[in-house]
Amino acid sequence: MSEKLIIFDTTLRDGEQSPGASMTREEKVRIARALERLKVDIIEAGFPAASQGDFESVQAVAKAISDSTVCGLARALDKDIDCAGAALAGARNSRIHTFIATSPIHMQRKLNMSPEQVIEYAVRAVKRARQFTDNVEFSPEDAGRSEEDFLCRILEAVIDAGAGTLNIPDTVGYAMPEQFGLLIAKLRQRIPNSDKAIFSVHCHNDLGLAVANSLAAVSNGARQVECTINGLGERAGNAALEEVVMAVKTRKDFFSCHTEVDTREIVACSKLVSSITGFPVQPNKAIVGANAFAHESGIHQDGVLKSRETYEIMSAEEVGWSANRMVLGKHSGRNAFRTRMQELGAGFASEEELNAVFFRFKQLADKKHEIFDEDLQALLNEAGGESDDERVKLVALKVCSETGEIPCASVTLKVDADELTGAASGGGAVDASLKAIESLVNTGTSLTLYSVNNITSGTDAQGEVTVRLEKGGRIVNGLGSDTDIVIASAKAYINAVNKLLSGKDRTHPQVGEV
Repeated sequence: MSEKLIIFDTTLRDGEQSPGASMTREEKVRIARALERLKVDIIEAGFPAASQGDFESVQAVAKAISDSTVCGLARALDKDIDCAGAALAGARNSRIHTFIATSPIHMQRKLNMSPEQVIEYAVRAVKRARQFTDNVEFSPEDAGRSEEDFLCRILEAVIDAGAGTLNIPDTVGYAMPEQFGLLIAKLRQRIPNSDKAIFSVHCHNDLGLAVANSLAAVSNGARQVECTINGLGERAGNAALEEVVMAVKTRKDFFSCHTEVDTREIVACSKLVSSITGFPVQPNKAIVGANAFAHESGIHQDGVLKSRETYEIMSAEEVGWSANRMVLGKHSGRNAFRTRMQELGAGFASEEELNAVFFRFKQLADKKHEIFDEDLQALLNEAGGESDDERVKLVALKVCSETGEIPCASVTLKVDADELTGAASGGGAVDASLKAIESLVNTGTSLTLYSVNNITSGTDAQGEVTVRLEKGGRIVNGLGSDTDIVIASAKAYINAVNKLLSGKDRTHPQVGEV
């Protein structure tokens, strides 16, 4: 019988360690709810001891999630364990994930500890974590460069101390698939009590082998994979959840295991993570890229038309792609709108929230002849990035751009209770507009990212703009969408400014990875 492969998502923790990918508490909760709809088994919500903001984020996710297990990361230190336990107190199902480095270079140069001291710390951490939850995971950081004999000793000890999951990380993305798979097989064979724990893997993508290494481990008995949506993560990223899940599902003939992930939610979750973090998905990205199921070659097109299986090993619908157009129009009512949004996985906390998004839908329907599901998702993403305490709102924007003349923009903003108007010129309409806004809000920030993506095709398509602002180590992302790319840019900039002014941002954690 096929065994279950546990999917452990660490988008909210390791994924957030991508420079610029820091998320607010509200954004983490939105992604966590999407992961729960995706039916991932475990959501690693953050590193509670890293900051007060991370503690509150883990606490909020723990309270918001009921089906998936919520996990908090902790170093093998009493204060970290206690902090994680406190943050997870409100979770229906919780896990503490504790770690300590085990490679000679890390033990000597980073920890300045002997191997015996490392084992002592690891065992004590697991025992302390068991005071808060029966579900404890242990990771030997930099396992890929650790001595095999020492790994066997420390893993045997933490199993005896109560660790139910052993995670073997390729922390620096150094392993090769055959080598890494063999390591998992050897550890399972050599550790006397290995049958009392589930073996997990957490692979980084520095050499582009994170998914390959993860699957090699699964072939050798690992039954948990730690991964992220879109492969987000430190440096070159982590194993991409969508690739691991679909590989196991598509190659049932090869893998003797299965996941319980609802693959139809993959694309929606991918788009949400991309819009919140500001990291666009490359068009040729496997599973979730815009071209993943596109066929340009005439030979390929002919084959697919005759029989899809000739060139497609899975269907686009399996992972959530849909060619169906939104059939609602500007005359549609709220009930029909609500039904379609629910089919897309949207949930509204109140009638006021529904009415706000419905009003935007009506405005969009006046601008666009055809509305697609992607347009609706963009409306949700933009609404989700706003809050009731917005201090800056766009009232009016006028731009002038003509051949041979310097573009200029005039903008009117409502800042707190005051209505202010400013103007500026720039290298283009967008540049002039953002400079005009900055002249009124005076944030003194640096614009470190400006990204534009078309949501659908056609000249009347909505453009989705992401901006990233940085000031004194504080990083915020802003999102805006509109059929007019200049207005979308202004919305995105103002969205980021509001986050900066409200304090709903955080210093990038840059904590030790696992």
